[in-house]
Amino acid sequence: MSKNVLILSTSPRRGSNSEALAEAFASGARDGGNQVEMVSVRDMELRFCRGCFACQKTGKCIIKDDMQDVVPKMEKADVLVFATPIYYYEMSGQMKTLLDRGNPLFVSDYRFRDVYFLSTAAEDEEFVPQRAMSGLMGWIECFPKSRLAGHVFGGGVTETGEMKGHPEKLQEAYEMGKRI
Repeated sequence: MSKNVLILSTSPRRGSNSEALAEAFASGARDGGNQVEMVSVRDMELRFCRGCFACQKTGKCIIKDDMQDVVPKMEKADVLVFATPIYYYEMSGQMKTLLDRGNPLFVSDYRFRDVYFLSTAAEDEEFVPQRAMSGLMGWIECFPKSRLAGHVFGGGVTETGEMKGHPEKLQEAYEMGKRI
């Protein structure tokens, strides 16, 4: 059965390493017969959550920015994929802001069940993505019908485009996408 897959790329850099993982995942998901949309927050106007909780009453955020287009896409997706660079052993600020601004989903009848996490970092030790993954897990726990379904970490990449030198990680992301 074809799934609606939404990939959210949260790197501030064009052609980033985490976006390369996201593109590999997208290619696999498409080859698996799924509908895939990739959204980059890089060029979006994305303001911080104000913590007003108006969205808990209305189902919509009062802030008028590009998240008004993203939240409905998240709500209708069967699968969510977050791609981020790891900065100072944490997710990008853009990803954290995106998660916070997804607060209207909390009171919605969201469709997503499987959530995937793609991350890259200059450091390559296995523990590097753990804090970022923990932050995402905190968000996922607020959506009891969903779960973390998989993670690919590409370490040892700093400069834009270096992920191309790690074809095994790109293949891992592709295969994960194809299996959804």
